[in-house]
Amino acid sequence: MAQIKALLFNDPSCPWGYSASPILRTLEWRYREQIEWHLAVIGLSDESNPVPFTPEVASDLYFEFRERFGMPFAIETKLRSATSAPACRAITAARLLFPGSEWRALRTFQLLNFNTPLLLDDESQLEEALGTVPGIDASQVMAALDSPEVIEAYTEDYEHARSATGGATHLQSKTASVDGGGQRYTAPSVIFEEGERRIEVGGFQPVEAYDVVIANLDPTLKRMEPAEDPLDALRLYPAGLTTQEVASIMAQGMAPPDRTETERKLVHLLGEQKVQRVPLGNDALWVAN
Repeated sequence: MAQIKALLFNDPSCPWGYSASPILRTLEWRYREQIEWHLAVIGLSDESNPVPFTPEVASDLYFEFRERFGMPFAIETKLRSATSAPACRAITAARLLFPGSEWRALRTFQLLNFNTPLLLDDESQLEEALGTVPGIDASQVMAALDSPEVIEAYTEDYEHARSATGGATHLQSKTASVDGGGQRYTAPSVIFEEGERRIEVGGFQPVEAYDVVIANLDPTLKRMEPAEDPLDALRLYPAGLTTQEVASIMAQGMAPPDRTETERKLVHLLGEQKVQRVPLGNDALWVAN
């Protein structure tokens, strides 16, 4: 039974939230079912709040993100800018219709948004993307996008994401200003709760920041040691992991992930036909056979 609840604020269009994937996978590996994760979509952009930069600027930014944090990015310029609200509502609909599937929907949208021409506000493309996600009826999800239940749940997440004023995340300057005043949580902010205690880890932080909070909330938790073999990590994630995610799960102590050594081991496993390699951006998604 989960002893700690964690609420993650994220958005499929945010490169910071996407680049935190290795950190989040490491926390999941270490603490497993002892943490009950919940997702709140931010809704970074919509018709009234358009994307603040062009596709060309976004491509330039992705060079920096992939070098700094290791997640795969394709740097080809998209046809146009796209808002994230439709994708966020699709994630919300998936959560309501197929509880637990919201994580798979988010993951799919993130990987495709940053590595393919997918536009997060093109409903036909969103449905096609959801069609690849096990356990989801894509047409049912898309049909519910504008239902009162989905709009209500999405609005609740949207407003919760904009309630950061005066909190710890605000103090650390990890929030973003919103029109009309106030501060919103930036991806991938997490609110951890254990009983009556509540601690925020705002914005993008090193894995140690999350780990210190978790350890202090409940020092009786069982903490798994790093994976010794890439296959150990991949077996926990049937849908696959990127090279940086595997390397992070295997990192010892406070040592940085050894991406090169991890990729070498993965390539050997590929030669032994124990894994599959799916090209993705400038990297790959590795899946255990």
